[in-house]
Amino acid sequence: MLPLTRRNLLKAAAVGGAYASGVALAPGITRALAGATADPLLLEAYELAAMIDGKAPSKGVMSYRTSTSPADVAPPVIRARRGEPFSARFENRLQEPTTVHWHGLRIANAMDGVPFLTQPYVYPGDGFDYTFTPPDAGTFWYHPHCNTLTQIGRGLAGMLIVEDLGDPVFDGEIALNLRDWRLGGNSQFIEQFKARDAAKAGTFGTVRTANWQVEPSYDAPAGGLVRLRLLASDVTRIFNLKLTGAEAVIVAIDGQPAPSIMPLDMAVVSPGQRLDLVLRMPDDEGATVTIEDVRPSTPKTVARLRAVGASLKRSLGDVPPLAANPQPEPDLSAATEVPLILSATAEQAAKDSICGSLGYSFWAINKVPYPGDSADPMAPLAEMKLGKTYVFNLENVTPHAHPIHLHGMNFKVISSSTRAVLPLVSDTYLVLPDEKVQFAVVADNPGDWVLHCHIIEHQKTGMTSFVRVV
Repeated sequence: MLPLTRRNLLKAAAVGGAYASGVALAPGITRALAGATADPLLLEAYELAAMIDGKAPSKGVMSYRTSTSPADVAPPVIRARRGEPFSARFENRLQEPTTVHWHGLRIANAMDGVPFLTQPYVYPGDGFDYTFTPPDAGTFWYHPHCNTLTQIGRGLAGMLIVEDLGDPVFDGEIALNLRDWRLGGNSQFIEQFKARDAAKAGTFGTVRTANWQVEPSYDAPAGGLVRLRLLASDVTRIFNLKLTGAEAVIVAIDGQPAPSIMPLDMAVVSPGQRLDLVLRMPDDEGATVTIEDVRPSTPKTVARLRAVGASLKRSLGDVPPLAANPQPEPDLSAATEVPLILSATAEQAAKDSICGSLGYSFWAINKVPYPGDSADPMAPLAEMKLGKTYVFNLENVTPHAHPIHLHGMNFKVISSSTRAVLPLVSDTYLVLPDEKVQFAVVADNPGDWVLHCHIIEHQKTGMTSFVRVV
């Protein structure tokens, strides 16, 4: 995810110290839940017409709402607390089945939201009770795992922030949900994918947004330290992010504290991934910070931040490291290796299912394309013994990058054939073309756990499987 540059390595050790302040959230942050509550959060999936491109309302948008968030807006930021019970009563107000997957959370298998593997479909008008205790603090997200390309592509993707009472408090916090939309010139949805593109890097959107707005602007305290939580919820786009007008440091990647605080140069954030920055706002009131996506073509503004008020004169040198989440330590001396080859395929076209099929089979893991959602989809890639360490040997033999996401467990990146790697603990990793990478996984969560590419066209055309922990 993060380009490991000489500049980053040389400067990482120079950033440290400790700093905390008591200023409330910056504008633009919606709290759907401020910590755990005795009563379940009511979470509804529903359909609406929403203004996306600034020209006319787009029909057939899908979103989430809660009892504490307004309707007709982007999915709310849900907040929970590490180590405290969280519960949500999910109600499906769509015209098709759906589920909720809590991306990045190490929770019980029955709460993971994958049809057939972990739970039944939630049919229109029905509901499901999700209950879990988050073991990790950080930035996560929630989205469906049914008819995924259409449902995420039309908006069903929200941020989940798990707080810890020991988290440092900065002068502001802004959450940005980054995604594209496939809209035509009349502001209405066009075909979600093209087969020729699904067989390559994927089909890109036509309208780029942050929090469902084109180039939104948020106010933040001048000279203050602001925590910026970024989520790439797009179904295809790999973001290459830079800041202009301010400096920032990276404090967390994919919900887990960075191995060391390091300055932001450019960060690559692929579908499913999250990035937590702390930036220092300019001292002058009215000065603007621009967040840009700089590749592969002309830089595109994602969002802007505007400095307001008298300068607080904070320093990035005062940014403390985040407290580590408790993770099982892999025992590499006794690890079992699991080969995982990411490849193209033209075999076994996907079966039609109630959760949607694209009708093609372009991709595979270990030469077997996922057949689609069914009562007995396929054998697991591996049967893993509870508590044992495994090394996943991923080899990408395709000319395209694949953000690989593991449900229910985290992994530690231990080696790559193409680049130096940080000892990241993560749930999603962007495997580059022709890259061989090793993940160390402690099988600490029993159940069937999906492993898939988070470019959704790749996922839905074969690059999906699962492992079993017993």
